[in-house]
Amino acid sequence: MIPRYSRPEMVAIWSPETKFRIWYEIEAHACDAMADLGVIPRENAEAVWKAKDVEFDVARIDEIEAITKHDVIAFLTHLAEHVGSEEARFVHQGMTSSDVLDTCFNVQLTRAADILIADTDGLLAALKRRAYEHKDTLRIGRSHGIHAEPTTMGLTFARFYAEMDRNLDRLKAARAEIATGAISGAVGTFANIDPRVEEHVCAKLGLEPEPISTQVIPRDRHAAFFAVLGVVASSIENIAVEIRHMQRTEVLEGAEFFSMGQKGSSAMPHKKNPVLTENLTGLARMVRSAVVPAMENVALWHERDISHSSVERMIGPDATITLDFALARLTGVIDKMLIFPENMLENMNKFPGLVMSQRVLLALTQAGVSREDAYSYVQRNALKVWEHRTDFKQELLADADVTAALSPAEIEEKFDLGYHTKHVDTIFERVFKE
Repeated sequence: MIPRYSRPEMVAIWSPETKFRIWYEIEAHACDAMADLGVIPRENAEAVWKAKDVEFDVARIDEIEAITKHDVIAFLTHLAEHVGSEEARFVHQGMTSSDVLDTCFNVQLTRAADILIADTDGLLAALKRRAYEHKDTLRIGRSHGIHAEPTTMGLTFARFYAEMDRNLDRLKAARAEIATGAISGAVGTFANIDPRVEEHVCAKLGLEPEPISTQVIPRDRHAAFFAVLGVVASSIENIAVEIRHMQRTEVLEGAEFFSMGQKGSSAMPHKKNPVLTENLTGLARMVRSAVVPAMENVALWHERDISHSSVERMIGPDATITLDFALARLTGVIDKMLIFPENMLENMNKFPGLVMSQRVLLALTQAGVSREDAYSYVQRNALKVWEHRTDFKQELLADADVTAALSPAEIEEKFDLGYHTKHVDTIFERVFKE
């Protein structure tokens, strides 16, 4: 992933240095386990740990791989250069490359998941704070982009909080599913390595032994992991699209923070564009682009092929680095987001009183008018407001059919905005469980 959309902690997980360090730990812990079992001499296992403070030379490993055309063999050759060829002769005993590659990949994914979980916690804190801040800030709810009925800005933030809270659970579950390792040998039968070696290595790396592997860890786990990343990305876009709509000039109910010295357009100095949330929409697309390849990786030939390998070398870093950046960016947007309550009320009253149509409809039916007639009475007055920008309440008061069923006081009562916010506290209790 390009540096523009990367953060150092997540990038470090996918660096060659980190990868080779994990490979080393897998091999060293496996040697310890084999020494405990009496398979290899203890002194050989201890010799491998001589490299525990070594910074493996990535350029040297690449140089060896250019000849061997095999990355794990290149690494093992380089390790022997530090440990000594005689001392290192039992390294990788009974193991296959995928034991190292797959176990390492899952370690990296679990570490990435830990960062994503922390990112989501930060976003949830920002959403909760803004939800309570604007719990009673009235705004118009929209369906199909059209004014529907009143809601509050706090409920909007609370809705996004609930969605991201579900995503937090999904990320934790995805982390648990991907946290397995396999040290089971060429086709997963443990023919040349004791299963207790796998148990030892996994315990040291914070993984669970894969119940049954072939030469690889089953890729349905990875498909589920990346699918969750795609869902989280879609939720990010869901929030971003709402903010982008709110920042439109003719809406302007909320906006990204615009810092001193920031420029919105190279041509039009007046512009304040929602560049961060538009960027988040694009980043979400990139994270989701990893989902289908991850699912296609599930079907491998027999006990193993490498059709998944090139895919994972790209989607592992790219999807996690991008999502990490997107979550952090969205948290910043929410934290500093500008809210314009006056514009919200002005927008709601653009067609005066029109958003109360359902209350009048229900009142008419409760007063004995058939639903068909009640709908007709309300709609014909509503259309006048659409066409002539008149006042909906005044139109109703002038309609003989309406006033035959409802008194002026009863009509007036149907325009109380507080009616629509009476259950906000109940919703907040459900969402925030407080």
